[in-house]
Amino acid sequence: MTLREELEALEHQQLDPKAAFSDESKGRLHPEEPREDDVRTAYQRDTDKIIHSKAFRRLMHKTQVFLRPEGDHYRTRMTHTIEVARIARTVAKALNLNEDLAEAAAIGHDLGHTPFGHAGEVALTQAMGQPFCHNEQSLRVVDVLEKDGAGLNLTYEVRMGILGHTGPCIPETMEGQIVRWADRVAYVNHDIDDAIRADILDPNDIPKSVTQILGDNHSKRINALVCDMITHSRESGSIGFAPKAEQALHQLREFMFERVYRNPVAKSEEVKAQGMLLRMYEYYYNHPEALPDVFRTQIAQEGTERTVCDYIAGMTDNYAVGKYTELFIPSGWNVRG
Repeated sequence: MTLREELEALEHQQLDPKAAFSDESKGRLHPEEPREDDVRTAYQRDTDKIIHSKAFRRLMHKTQVFLRPEGDHYRTRMTHTIEVARIARTVAKALNLNEDLAEAAAIGHDLGHTPFGHAGEVALTQAMGQPFCHNEQSLRVVDVLEKDGAGLNLTYEVRMGILGHTGPCIPETMEGQIVRWADRVAYVNHDIDDAIRADILDPNDIPKSVTQILGDNHSKRINALVCDMITHSRESGSIGFAPKAEQALHQLREFMFERVYRNPVAKSEEVKAQGMLLRMYEYYYNHPEALPDVFRTQIAQEGTERTVCDYIAGMTDNYAVGKYTELFIPSGWNVRG
């Protein structure tokens, strides 16, 4: 028996019967036999595939809420992803579920996010004439776009955890459902932290009806929600919160939409970002020869609209600004002599 097989057998001995077992995965898009010397289970391999991908590395330069912040301590898509993964693993471990599956889905859940956060989603929705959904784009990244069109060939369970972290598609596995909640717990709370740092919020602004239930600081709120999710899920047999905690989380999220996510000060530059992406989309649509080689070859299979959308969606904030500058801002005259 290989070490991988020992780990798979250990899952059956230790995990809850409702857990998603690595050796019972519904499989990958393309058959892929593990090497004899591979010590990782299928979900561990998926986490490694994602972490070594180009799309994952780009997350460090993509906006979470505040566009291209000057401070060193504001969240990016990558730090958000890490926080989601830690919450998901904590809950999965406490519920005796498969931590590796929860981690893999969490690590991959935001790979399809655009530059400039949700402002980029708005721009691509307008450009395409249909909703651009980052969860669907995340699945597209791992299925199609990574590795120059070969994709990462992840397991079904991880793919559905990525797709179902938001939107109408609920993951079949309990681990995927954990990621869905962990994402919301993470972003609502760390966005409060960033908004306070940016002087958009004062700690005393948070509704007292929320602080009385969840606590009056970042650490207490996260701990209260994680503990409630664990306790309620153990007692009910399904992933979620007790009504009081879920209502507090919902109220906190509504508060953030009112005070931060739609705040004209915090979002003052988003109109510029959207205009920039729309102008680039129009340019590349009319000049597909200007696309990188790997995207030009995609046009024959999927058309210019989809290809240009994929290219722009994959950009980091800084890369988008650099490309816009290259395309539309005149350079100074460089006299050689």
